[in-house]
Amino acid sequence: MNEIWLQELREFIAIPSVSADPAHQDDVRRAAEWVRDFVKRAGGEAEVVRQGKGDLVIGDLPASTNGGTAPTVMIYGHFDVQPPAPLELWDSPPFELAERDGWYYARGIADDKGQLFTLLKAAELLRREGALPVNLRVACDGEEEIGGHSIVDFIRDDERGADACIIFDGGMSRADRPEFGLATRGLIGFHLKVRTGERDLHSGYYGGAALNAIHVLVQGLSAVIARNGLLPDQLRIGRQPFSQVEVDSIKRLPTGWELIDEAGATPLDPKAEEEFYDRTWAEPSLDVNGIRGGKPEFVNTTLIVEAEARLTIRLAPGQDLETIAAAAEKLIRRAMPAEAEVELIRENSAPPGVFSPDSPAIQLGLEAFKRVLGVRPLLVRVGGTLPIYPALAAKGIPTIGTGFALRESNVHSPNERLRVEDVDRAVAAASELYRSLAALG
Repeated sequence: MNEIWLQELREFIAIPSVSADPAHQDDVRRAAEWVRDFVKRAGGEAEVVRQGKGDLVIGDLPASTNGGTAPTVMIYGHFDVQPPAPLELWDSPPFELAERDGWYYARGIADDKGQLFTLLKAAELLRREGALPVNLRVACDGEEEIGGHSIVDFIRDDERGADACIIFDGGMSRADRPEFGLATRGLIGFHLKVRTGERDLHSGYYGGAALNAIHVLVQGLSAVIARNGLLPDQLRIGRQPFSQVEVDSIKRLPTGWELIDEAGATPLDPKAEEEFYDRTWAEPSLDVNGIRGGKPEFVNTTLIVEAEARLTIRLAPGQDLETIAAAAEKLIRRAMPAEAEVELIRENSAPPGVFSPDSPAIQLGLEAFKRVLGVRPLLVRVGGTLPIYPALAAKGIPTIGTGFALRESNVHSPNERLRVEDVDRAVAAASELYRSLAALG
Protein backbone atom coordinates (compact mmCIF):
# COMPACT_ATOMS: atom_id res chain seq x y z
CA MET A 1 0.00 0.00 0.00
CA ASN A 2 1.48 3.33 -1.02
CA GLU A 3 1.82 6.32 1.29
CA ILE A 4 -1.20 8.17 -0.09
CA TRP A 5 -3.48 5.19 0.56
CA LEU A 6 -2.00 4.78 4.01
CA GLN A 7 -2.61 8.40 4.92
CA GLU A 8 -6.22 8.19 3.74
CA LEU A 9 -6.83 5.03 5.72
CA ARG A 10 -5.16 6.58 8.76
CA GLU A 11 -7.50 9.60 8.57
CA PHE A 12 -10.59 7.39 8.30
CA ILE A 13 -9.53 5.15 11.18
CA ALA A 14 -8.73 8.16 13.39
CA ILE A 15 -12.41 9.16 13.57
CA PRO A 16 -13.76 7.46 16.75
CA SER A 17 -17.14 6.64 15.19
CA VAL A 18 -18.50 4.56 18.09
CA SER A 19 -22.24 4.38 17.44
CA ALA A 20 -23.05 2.78 20.81
CA ASP A 21 -21.78 5.84 22.72
CA PRO A 22 -23.96 8.98 22.43
CA ALA A 23 -20.85 11.05 23.18
CA HIS A 24 -19.51 10.03 19.76
CA GLN A 25 -22.59 10.93 17.75
CA ASP A 26 -20.74 13.78 16.03
CA ASP A 27 -17.87 11.42 15.22
CA VAL A 28 -20.22 9.01 13.48
CA ARG A 29 -21.43 11.93 11.37
CA ARG A 30 -17.79 12.91 10.63
CA ALA A 31 -17.11 9.37 9.41
CA ALA A 32 -20.17 9.64 7.15
CA GLU A 33 -18.86 12.90 5.76
CA TRP A 34 -15.45 11.30 5.17
CA VAL A 35 -17.07 8.60 3.00
CA ARG A 36 -19.19 11.20 1.21
CA ASP A 37 -16.17 13.36 0.42
CA PHE A 38 -14.15 10.36 -0.79
CA VAL A 39 -16.87 9.46 -3.29
CA LYS A 40 -16.97 13.05 -4.53
CA ARG A 41 -13.18 13.20 -4.93
CA ALA A 42 -13.35 9.98 -6.94
CA GLY A 43 -15.65 11.70 -9.43
CA GLY A 44 -19.05 10.76 -8.08
CA GLU A 45 -21.92 12.36 -6.21
CA ALA A 46 -22.88 11.53 -2.63
CA GLU A 47 -24.73 12.92 0.36
CA VAL A 48 -25.29 12.15 4.01
CA VAL A 49 -28.93 11.18 4.44
CA ARG A 50 -30.77 10.98 7.73
CA GLN A 51 -32.88 7.80 7.69
CA GLY A 52 -34.78 7.15 10.91
CA LYS A 53 -32.25 7.55 13.73
CA GLY A 54 -29.15 6.86 11.65
CA ASP A 55 -26.95 8.46 9.02
CA LEU A 56 -26.55 6.89 5.61
CA VAL A 57 -24.17 7.81 2.84
CA ILE A 58 -25.91 7.42 -0.51
CA GLY A 59 -24.01 8.13 -3.69
CA ASP A 60 -23.19 7.23 -7.27
CA LEU A 61 -20.00 6.70 -9.21
CA PRO A 62 -20.93 6.46 -12.90
CA ALA A 63 -19.20 4.08 -15.28
CA SER A 64 -16.34 5.64 -17.22
CA THR A 65 -18.10 4.90 -20.53
CA ASN A 66 -21.51 3.61 -21.62
CA GLY A 67 -23.06 4.54 -18.30
CA GLY A 68 -26.55 4.32 -19.76
CA THR A 69 -26.22 0.65 -20.60
CA ALA A 70 -23.67 -0.53 -18.01
CA PRO A 71 -25.00 -2.62 -15.11
CA THR A 72 -25.37 -1.07 -11.67
CA VAL A 73 -23.47 -2.53 -8.72
CA MET A 74 -24.22 -1.49 -5.16
CA ILE A 75 -21.41 -1.45 -2.61
CA TYR A 76 -22.18 -1.56 1.10
CA GLY A 77 -20.10 -1.14 4.22
CA HIS A 78 -20.51 0.47 7.63
CA PHE A 79 -18.45 3.29 9.06
CA ASP A 80 -19.39 2.89 12.72
CA VAL A 81 -17.27 0.77 15.04
CA GLN A 82 -17.45 -1.05 18.34
CA PRO A 83 -16.35 0.68 21.57
CA PRO A 84 -12.61 0.15 22.14
CA ALA A 85 -12.85 -0.70 25.87
CA PRO A 86 -11.04 -2.07 27.77
CA LEU A 87 -8.38 0.38 26.67
CA GLU A 88 -5.66 -1.10 28.90
CA LEU A 89 -5.63 -4.25 26.77
CA TRP A 90 -4.62 -2.40 23.61
CA ASP A 91 -0.93 -2.43 22.70
CA SER A 92 -1.35 0.83 20.74
CA PRO A 93 -4.04 3.56 20.79
CA PRO A 94 -7.19 2.10 19.17
CA PHE A 95 -7.81 5.03 16.84
CA GLU A 96 -4.21 5.41 15.66
CA LEU A 97 -3.35 3.04 12.81
CA ALA A 98 -0.29 1.02 13.83
CA GLU A 99 1.74 -1.52 11.87
CA ARG A 100 3.44 -4.43 13.62
CA ASP A 101 4.74 -7.73 12.29
CA GLY A 102 2.77 -7.65 9.05
CA TRP A 103 -0.51 -6.49 10.61
CA TYR A 104 -2.38 -3.18 10.80
CA TYR A 105 -3.88 -2.56 14.23
CA ALA A 106 -6.80 -0.22 14.99
CA ARG A 107 -10.45 -0.27 15.95
CA GLY A 108 -12.40 -0.66 12.71
CA ILE A 109 -9.50 -1.83 10.55
CA ALA A 110 -11.22 -5.20 9.96
CA ASP A 111 -14.80 -4.32 10.94
CA ASP A 112 -15.53 -2.51 8.76
CA LYS A 113 -13.80 0.78 7.93
CA GLY A 114 -10.66 -0.84 6.59
CA GLN A 115 -12.58 -3.20 4.32
CA LEU A 116 -15.00 -0.48 3.18
CA PHE A 117 -11.96 1.63 2.29
CA THR A 118 -10.73 -1.06 -0.10
CA LEU A 119 -14.03 -1.06 -2.03
CA LEU A 120 -13.91 2.73 -2.32
CA LYS A 121 -10.23 2.82 -3.26
CA ALA A 122 -10.68 0.23 -6.03
CA ALA A 123 -13.50 2.32 -7.51
CA GLU A 124 -11.42 5.51 -7.34
CA LEU A 125 -8.45 3.87 -9.08
CA LEU A 126 -10.58 2.56 -11.93
CA ARG A 127 -12.28 5.93 -12.36
CA ARG A 128 -8.91 7.66 -12.51
CA GLU A 129 -7.83 5.26 -15.27
CA GLY A 130 -11.11 5.80 -17.14
CA ALA A 131 -11.75 2.09 -16.73
CA LEU A 132 -14.71 1.73 -14.34
CA PRO A 133 -17.04 -0.51 -16.37
CA VAL A 134 -20.09 -0.47 -14.07
CA ASN A 135 -22.23 2.17 -12.41
CA LEU A 136 -21.56 2.04 -8.69
CA ARG A 137 -24.18 2.88 -6.09
CA VAL A 138 -22.70 3.61 -2.67
CA ALA A 139 -24.97 2.77 0.26
CA CYS A 140 -23.26 2.78 3.65
CA ASP A 141 -24.52 3.19 7.21
CA GLY A 142 -23.38 4.27 10.64
CA GLU A 143 -25.44 2.09 12.96
CA GLU A 144 -24.61 -1.47 11.97
CA GLU A 145 -22.90 -2.10 15.31
CA ILE A 146 -26.02 -1.17 17.27
CA GLY A 147 -28.47 -3.17 15.17
CA GLY A 148 -29.90 -0.18 13.35
CA HIS A 149 -32.29 -0.73 10.45
CA SER A 150 -31.78 2.50 8.49
CA ILE A 151 -30.00 0.74 5.61
CA VAL A 152 -32.66 -1.98 5.57
CA ASP A 153 -35.41 0.63 5.37
CA PHE A 154 -33.55 2.39 2.57
CA ILE A 155 -33.23 -0.78 0.50
CA ARG A 156 -36.87 -1.67 1.13
CA ASP A 157 -38.08 1.73 -0.08
CA ASP A 158 -35.53 2.19 -2.88
CA GLU A 159 -36.99 1.87 -6.38
CA ARG A 160 -33.74 1.99 -8.35
CA GLY A 161 -32.23 -1.24 -7.09
CA ALA A 162 -29.07 -2.74 -8.57
CA ASP A 163 -27.95 -5.69 -10.66
CA ALA A 164 -25.69 -6.94 -7.87
CA CYS A 165 -24.26 -5.91 -4.50
CA ILE A 166 -20.78 -6.30 -3.04
CA ILE A 167 -20.17 -6.35 0.72
CA PHE A 168 -16.69 -6.60 2.24
CA ASP A 169 -17.65 -7.03 5.90
CA GLY A 170 -16.63 -10.56 6.71
CA GLY A 171 -13.68 -12.85 6.62
CA MET A 172 -12.32 -16.28 5.99
CA SER A 173 -11.44 -19.24 8.15
CA ARG A 174 -8.03 -19.63 6.52
CA ALA A 175 -5.86 -16.95 4.96
CA ASP A 176 -5.34 -18.94 1.77
CA ARG A 177 -9.03 -19.61 1.04
CA PRO A 178 -11.56 -16.77 0.65
CA GLU A 179 -15.25 -17.43 1.33
CA PHE A 180 -18.52 -16.12 -0.10
CA GLY A 181 -21.48 -16.17 2.28
CA LEU A 182 -24.58 -17.55 0.59
CA ALA A 183 -26.90 -17.28 3.59
CA THR A 184 -27.26 -15.74 7.01
CA ARG A 185 -29.37 -16.88 9.94
CA GLY A 186 -32.26 -14.73 11.08
CA LEU A 187 -32.92 -13.50 14.59
CA ILE A 188 -35.78 -13.12 17.07
CA GLY A 189 -35.11 -11.43 20.40
CA PHE A 190 -37.51 -11.84 23.34
CA HIS A 191 -37.78 -10.22 26.76
CA LEU A 192 -39.58 -12.58 29.15
CA LYS A 193 -41.01 -11.15 32.39
CA VAL A 194 -42.67 -13.12 35.18
CA ARG A 195 -44.55 -11.95 38.26
CA THR A 196 -46.13 -14.29 40.81
CA GLY A 197 -47.15 -12.06 43.71
CA GLU A 198 -47.34 -8.62 45.25
CA ARG A 199 -44.05 -8.80 47.17
CA ASP A 200 -41.18 -11.14 48.00
CA LEU A 201 -41.95 -13.55 50.81
CA HIS A 202 -40.28 -15.48 53.62
CA SER A 203 -39.59 -18.93 52.21
CA GLY A 204 -40.03 -20.46 55.64
CA TYR A 205 -43.63 -19.29 55.76
CA TYR A 206 -44.62 -19.66 52.08
CA GLY A 207 -42.05 -21.93 50.42
CA GLY A 208 -43.77 -24.94 48.84
CA ALA A 209 -47.14 -23.20 48.89
CA ALA A 210 -46.62 -20.04 46.77
CA LEU A 211 -45.28 -19.65 43.23
CA ASN A 212 -41.65 -18.59 42.93
CA ALA A 213 -41.10 -16.37 39.86
CA ILE A 214 -37.61 -17.72 39.21
CA HIS A 215 -38.96 -21.28 39.15
CA VAL A 216 -41.67 -20.23 36.69
CA LEU A 217 -39.10 -18.47 34.53
CA VAL A 218 -36.88 -21.56 34.43
CA GLN A 219 -39.88 -23.73 33.47
CA GLY A 220 -40.62 -21.49 30.51
CA LEU A 221 -37.03 -21.37 29.33
CA SER A 222 -36.61 -25.13 29.71
CA ALA A 223 -39.38 -25.66 27.18
CA VAL A 224 -37.38 -24.08 24.36
CA ILE A 225 -33.70 -24.79 25.00
CA ALA A 226 -31.88 -27.47 23.03
CA ARG A 227 -31.94 -31.14 23.91
CA ASN A 228 -29.16 -33.28 22.43
CA GLY A 229 -28.04 -30.28 20.42
CA LEU A 230 -31.36 -29.61 18.68
CA LEU A 231 -34.26 -27.31 19.48
CA PRO A 232 -37.82 -28.67 19.82
CA ASP A 233 -39.29 -29.75 16.50
CA GLN A 234 -41.73 -26.83 16.52
CA LEU A 235 -38.74 -24.45 16.29
CA ARG A 236 -37.04 -26.36 13.47
CA ILE A 237 -39.81 -26.11 10.89
CA GLY A 238 -38.71 -24.90 7.45
CA ARG A 239 -34.95 -25.17 7.81
CA GLN A 240 -33.12 -25.57 4.52
CA PRO A 241 -30.52 -28.38 4.27
CA PHE A 242 -27.08 -27.84 2.80
CA SER A 243 -26.64 -27.98 -0.95
CA GLN A 244 -23.93 -30.22 -2.32
CA VAL A 245 -21.68 -27.24 -3.04
CA GLU A 246 -21.96 -26.20 0.61
CA VAL A 247 -21.18 -29.73 1.79
CA ASP A 248 -18.08 -29.74 -0.40
CA SER A 249 -16.98 -26.38 1.02
CA ILE A 250 -17.38 -27.54 4.62
CA LYS A 251 -14.91 -30.36 3.98
CA ARG A 252 -12.24 -27.70 3.35
CA LEU A 253 -12.95 -25.69 6.50
CA PRO A 254 -11.45 -26.11 9.99
CA THR A 255 -13.10 -28.86 12.03
CA GLY A 256 -15.66 -28.12 14.69
CA TRP A 257 -13.19 -29.36 17.28
CA GLU A 258 -10.61 -26.79 16.15
CA LEU A 259 -13.10 -23.92 16.31
CA ILE A 260 -14.55 -24.81 19.71
CA ASP A 261 -11.10 -25.40 21.16
CA GLU A 262 -9.73 -22.16 19.68
CA ALA A 263 -12.58 -20.23 21.31
CA GLY A 264 -11.90 -21.79 24.70
CA ALA A 265 -15.49 -23.06 24.75
CA THR A 266 -17.02 -26.25 26.13
CA PRO A 267 -18.86 -28.52 23.66
CA LEU A 268 -22.60 -28.66 24.26
CA ASP A 269 -22.63 -32.45 23.98
CA PRO A 270 -20.52 -35.28 22.51
CA LYS A 271 -21.78 -34.64 18.96
CA ALA A 272 -21.27 -30.85 18.98
CA GLU A 273 -17.85 -30.92 17.35
CA GLU A 274 -18.85 -33.35 14.60
CA GLU A 275 -22.07 -31.42 13.87
CA PHE A 276 -20.63 -27.93 14.34
CA TYR A 277 -21.48 -26.51 10.91
CA ASP A 278 -24.91 -28.17 10.79
CA ARG A 279 -25.82 -26.63 14.13
CA THR A 280 -24.43 -23.14 13.51
CA TRP A 281 -25.41 -22.75 9.84
CA ALA A 282 -28.30 -25.10 8.95
CA GLU A 283 -30.15 -25.38 12.26
CA PRO A 284 -31.84 -22.77 14.46
CA SER A 285 -30.34 -22.18 17.89
CA LEU A 286 -31.56 -20.51 21.06
CA ASP A 287 -29.53 -18.79 23.73
CA VAL A 288 -30.61 -17.28 27.03
CA ASN A 289 -28.62 -14.05 27.07
CA GLY A 290 -29.33 -12.95 30.62
CA ILE A 291 -31.44 -13.69 33.71
CA ARG A 292 -32.35 -11.38 36.56
CA GLY A 293 -34.22 -12.20 39.75
CA GLY A 294 -33.79 -12.38 43.50
CA LYS A 295 -30.68 -11.48 45.48
CA PRO A 296 -27.93 -13.93 44.50
CA GLU A 297 -25.28 -11.60 45.90
CA PHE A 298 -26.54 -12.22 49.45
CA VAL A 299 -27.16 -15.26 51.62
CA ASN A 300 -30.95 -15.18 52.03
CA THR A 301 -34.08 -17.33 52.25
CA THR A 302 -36.49 -15.34 50.11
CA LEU A 303 -39.29 -16.53 47.85
CA ILE A 304 -38.95 -14.30 44.78
CA VAL A 305 -42.01 -12.94 42.96
CA GLU A 306 -40.34 -11.10 40.03
CA ALA A 307 -37.89 -12.47 37.46
CA GLU A 308 -36.95 -11.75 33.87
CA ALA A 309 -34.78 -13.06 31.06
CA ARG A 310 -33.69 -12.12 27.58
CA LEU A 311 -33.33 -14.79 24.92
CA THR A 312 -32.57 -14.89 21.22
CA ILE A 313 -33.37 -17.43 18.53
CA ARG A 314 -31.16 -17.71 15.45
CA LEU A 315 -33.35 -18.77 12.53
CA ALA A 316 -31.93 -21.17 9.96
CA PRO A 317 -32.11 -20.34 6.25
CA GLY A 318 -35.52 -21.29 4.95
CA GLN A 319 -37.40 -20.62 8.19
CA ASP A 320 -40.30 -18.19 8.46
CA LEU A 321 -39.85 -15.60 11.18
CA GLU A 322 -43.51 -15.32 12.22
CA THR A 323 -44.03 -19.08 12.31
CA ILE A 324 -41.07 -19.64 14.64
CA ALA A 325 -41.90 -16.64 16.83
CA ALA A 326 -45.44 -17.94 17.37
CA ALA A 327 -44.18 -21.46 18.08
CA ALA A 328 -41.68 -20.20 20.65
CA GLU A 329 -44.29 -18.16 22.46
CA LYS A 330 -46.69 -21.10 22.55
CA LEU A 331 -44.04 -23.44 23.98
CA ILE A 332 -42.97 -20.97 26.64
CA ARG A 333 -46.47 -20.05 27.80
CA ARG A 334 -47.68 -23.64 27.82
CA ALA A 335 -44.84 -24.63 30.15
CA MET A 336 -45.66 -21.95 32.74
CA PRO A 337 -48.49 -22.01 35.32
CA ALA A 338 -51.60 -20.18 34.17
CA GLU A 339 -51.70 -18.40 37.53
CA ALA A 340 -48.39 -16.60 36.87
CA GLU A 341 -48.40 -13.16 35.28
CA VAL A 342 -46.25 -13.57 32.15
CA GLU A 343 -45.20 -10.96 29.63
CA LEU A 344 -43.30 -11.99 26.50
CA ILE A 345 -42.11 -9.04 24.41
CA ARG A 346 -40.52 -9.39 20.99
CA GLU A 347 -37.78 -6.76 20.95
CA ASN A 348 -36.14 -7.26 17.56
CA SER A 349 -36.21 -9.58 14.61
CA ALA A 350 -34.78 -10.18 11.16
CA PRO A 351 -35.46 -13.01 8.71
CA PRO A 352 -32.73 -15.23 7.27
CA GLY A 353 -31.14 -14.13 4.01
CA VAL A 354 -30.42 -16.61 1.22
CA PHE A 355 -28.79 -16.24 -2.22
CA SER A 356 -28.51 -18.84 -4.94
CA PRO A 357 -25.00 -20.08 -5.74
CA ASP A 358 -26.12 -20.30 -9.38
CA SER A 359 -26.62 -16.54 -9.61
CA PRO A 360 -24.58 -15.11 -12.53
CA ALA A 361 -23.24 -12.38 -10.24
CA ILE A 362 -21.91 -14.88 -7.72
CA GLN A 363 -20.42 -17.08 -10.44
CA LEU A 364 -18.68 -14.07 -11.99
CA GLY A 365 -17.42 -13.12 -8.53
CA LEU A 366 -15.96 -16.56 -7.92
CA GLU A 367 -13.97 -16.38 -11.15
CA ALA A 368 -12.82 -12.82 -10.40
CA PHE A 369 -11.41 -13.86 -7.02
CA LYS A 370 -9.74 -16.88 -8.58
CA ARG A 371 -7.96 -14.70 -11.13
CA VAL A 372 -6.66 -12.31 -8.48
CA LEU A 373 -6.01 -14.60 -5.52
CA GLY A 374 -5.30 -17.82 -7.36
CA VAL A 375 -8.05 -19.82 -5.67
CA ARG A 376 -11.80 -20.10 -6.07
CA PRO A 377 -13.66 -19.04 -2.90
CA LEU A 378 -15.63 -21.51 -0.83
CA LEU A 379 -19.40 -21.09 -0.75
CA VAL A 380 -20.49 -21.09 2.88
CA ARG A 381 -23.18 -19.81 5.22
CA VAL A 382 -22.91 -17.25 8.00
CA GLY A 383 -24.11 -18.25 11.45
CA GLY A 384 -24.79 -14.67 12.47
CA THR A 385 -27.50 -12.25 11.40
CA LEU A 386 -27.00 -9.45 8.88
CA PRO A 387 -30.35 -7.68 8.30
CA ILE A 388 -29.11 -6.21 5.02
CA TYR A 389 -28.86 -9.73 3.50
CA PRO A 390 -32.60 -10.54 3.60
CA ALA A 391 -33.38 -6.96 2.55
CA LEU A 392 -31.24 -7.38 -0.57
CA ALA A 393 -32.60 -10.87 -1.20
CA ALA A 394 -36.18 -9.57 -0.99
CA LYS A 395 -35.33 -7.02 -3.69
CA GLY A 396 -33.78 -9.69 -5.92
CA ILE A 397 -30.28 -8.20 -5.71
CA PRO A 398 -27.70 -11.03 -5.76
CA THR A 399 -24.99 -10.29 -3.25
CA ILE A 400 -21.31 -11.16 -3.00
CA GLY A 401 -20.70 -11.11 0.75
CA THR A 402 -17.09 -11.73 1.64
CA GLY A 403 -14.11 -10.17 3.39
CA PHE A 404 -10.48 -10.46 4.42
CA ALA A 405 -10.64 -10.57 8.22
CA LEU A 406 -9.27 -13.74 9.79
CA ARG A 407 -10.35 -15.54 12.93
CA GLU A 408 -7.29 -14.06 14.64
CA SER A 409 -8.23 -10.51 13.56
CA ASN A 410 -9.69 -9.80 17.05
CA VAL A 411 -12.91 -8.35 15.64
CA HIS A 412 -14.87 -6.62 18.47
CA SER A 413 -11.88 -7.16 20.78
CA PRO A 414 -8.79 -5.18 21.79
CA ASN A 415 -5.97 -5.13 19.23
CA GLU A 416 -8.28 -5.55 16.25
CA ARG A 417 -6.12 -6.18 13.22
CA LEU A 418 -5.95 -6.89 9.49
CA ARG A 419 -2.98 -8.26 7.59
CA VAL A 420 -1.06 -5.56 5.71
CA GLU A 421 -1.01 -7.63 2.51
CA ASP A 422 -4.78 -8.04 2.61
CA VAL A 423 -5.42 -4.35 2.01
CA ASP A 424 -3.73 -4.63 -1.39
CA ARG A 425 -5.38 -7.99 -2.03
CA ALA A 426 -8.82 -6.60 -1.22
CA VAL A 427 -8.34 -3.59 -3.52
CA ALA A 428 -7.22 -5.90 -6.32
CA ALA A 429 -10.16 -8.26 -5.73
CA ALA A 430 -12.67 -5.40 -5.66
CA SER A 431 -11.25 -3.99 -8.91
CA GLU A 432 -11.57 -7.36 -10.62
CA LEU A 433 -15.12 -7.76 -9.29
CA TYR A 434 -16.11 -4.45 -10.87
CA ARG A 435 -14.58 -5.50 -14.17
CA SER A 436 -16.19 -8.93 -14.08
CA LEU A 437 -19.67 -7.74 -13.13
CA ALA A 438 -19.74 -5.60 -16.28
CA ALA A 439 -20.77 -8.86 -17.98
CA LEU A 440 -24.16 -8.59 -16.24
CA GLY A 441 -25.01 -5.91 -18.79
